Amino acid sequence: MTHSEVSPQGALDGLRVLELGTLIAGPFAGRLLGDMGAEVIKIEAPGAPDPIRTWGQAEADGERVYWTVHARNKKAITLDLRAPAGRDLFLRLVDHADVIVENFRPGTLERWDLGYDVLAGRNPGLILVRVSGYGQTGPAAGRAGYASVAEAESGLRYLNGYPGEAPPRLALSLGDTLAGMFAVQGALAALHRRTVTGRGQVVDTALTEACLAVQESTIADYDLGGVVRGPSGTRLDGIAPSNLYLASDGLRLVIAANQDTVFRRLCGAMNRPDLATDPRFADHRARGENQDELDGIIADWAIAHSSDELIEILGAAGVVVGPVNTVAEVVRDPQILARDMLVPHHDERLGRDVLGPGIVPKLSESPGHVRSAGPPRPGSHNDEIYRGLLGVDDATMSSLIEQRVI
Repeated sequence: MTHSEVSPQGALDGLRVLELGTLIAGPFAGRLLGDMGAEVIKIEAPGAPDPIRTWGQAEADGERVYWTVHARNKKAITLDLRAPAGRDLFLRLVDHADVIVENFRPGTLERWDLGYDVLAGRNPGLILVRVSGYGQTGPAAGRAGYASVAEAESGLRYLNGYPGEAPPRLALSLGDTLAGMFAVQGALAALHRRTVTGRGQVVDTALTEACLAVQESTIADYDLGGVVRGPSGTRLDGIAPSNLYLASDGLRLVIAANQDTVFRRLCGAMNRPDLATDPRFADHRARGENQDELDGIIADWAIAHSSDELIEILGAAGVVVGPVNTVAEVVRDPQILARDMLVPHHDERLGRDVLGPGIVPKLSESPGHVRSAGPPRPGSHNDEIYRGLLGVDDATMSSLIEQRVI
């Protein structure tokens, strides 16, 4: 199904989400819910817009486009939750909401007298998704948290890079996106539970815990054998062959054949069937123990072929292979294009479409889609929400604006 053929009926159509907080983790969760059809209302403080509006590396007409994609499918209103009139207005919005997503430091909502007890008192079915650095409980709960620190403290960053070198960070906020995805998983589970009980609940997601949760067997390996897994450069220690190999044209490709059946296919493609029965490489464990030697054999073979030749030979043999692409190659990749993973976002600030990533996952009956780019300015939907949803009259709207409540 192409982007233009997508049904407007998303899987979460009819779900209303209030998004509080700024920067990445909580708003990324809001974006994912919006992608699947939820109405996401982003709340920004008057005069203090989300800093993401000015993030990104490319610039046109003084505007940057991180916001274009990050805030897609959202509506934007302004509201000062610290002001009594703003708090009252927010509680009226709570009456109409299914989910609230916030990523303030724990205790912030409580200081504003907007803790879950107050919110659930207004709307017992409300689900409060809370994203923070360390979670809502524990000795570190009150500390400020960023993804960079969460990746480091959880041990995730230590696994990145090369042995003996300072572990580099990714050029992305991985911890934020992981936390956002786990937060959405929790929200969907809570929504399902609500169909049984009629009650909402709190979804407590920590950046550090999201980073810890994806680390496979690192904890178990340490507990069982005292193994402290560290960085291994371009490969995984003990998983062979699965590495980057240089082609004759200077490009590097991933060749992965650590499964026994796939390794036999690789041996055939290399015209080295003897390797498949060599005791050093005959099974997964042996290949891991002789990883350096095996990598050298494959590297010597790969360098005699161009990257296109390697992809053709290995692809035909059923061996896992692929190039290390930059974004310049990604936007031309026929598989990416065929799967509708590059979609236009019409940025009203620029008056033009800006490409961004498509929707993941693909749903056969109720696929998500990009309905709009990020709202061009704070409060873009104030009239629609305050007048249309809450029925605020003209005089009250004027007063709220004058008092800088909205």
